[in-house]
Amino acid sequence: MIDIRRASAEHVAGISKVCSEGCIDTYKGIRSHENIIRNNQTFYNHDRICRELTETEGWDGYVVALENGVVVGAIGGGMTDLHKSEIYVLYLDPNRRGEGIGTQLLCYLTNIQIQKGSNEQWVSVQKGNDKGIPFYEARGFTKDSAKLAYSNVPGEDYVSLRMVREI
Repeated sequence: MIDIRRASAEHVAGISKVCSEGCIDTYKGIRSHENIIRNNQTFYNHDRICRELTETEGWDGYVVALENGVVVGAIGGGMTDLHKSEIYVLYLDPNRRGEGIGTQLLCYLTNIQIQKGSNEQWVSVQKGNDKGIPFYEARGFTKDSAKLAYSNVPGEDYVSLRMVREI
């Protein structure tokens, strides 16, 4: 049975592992290896995850999916405006896709954001991400626009699709 809950310090290593492995699996073939490794080192290192466990302005903290105490998925997001929210990260253990774990995580975070006043939820998904785009479309998100990816460095031109849904 999957247990969805707010993350705590005991989940940091599991969040780092599932996000790093999920990122590698998601982006292989659509981003350079150097980009993937750099992003994993920047966003999914233990120090940063420790700092991001709790809520701050614009960040709702991490939420994890646990099976027998092992992190098999993680999500994080926050409010970007009075009635708008964002999903910043959602990854699963690559071997656990298709079991409904991502949907459970999304529902948990969505409920937090609704309680904070959100009626519009946004997410950025890498153009060509054939795992993420269909997942979000199946849950009511539609493509709104495209922009250069947040994590680009000079010389990179990866594109993120902006997707939105009413909640």
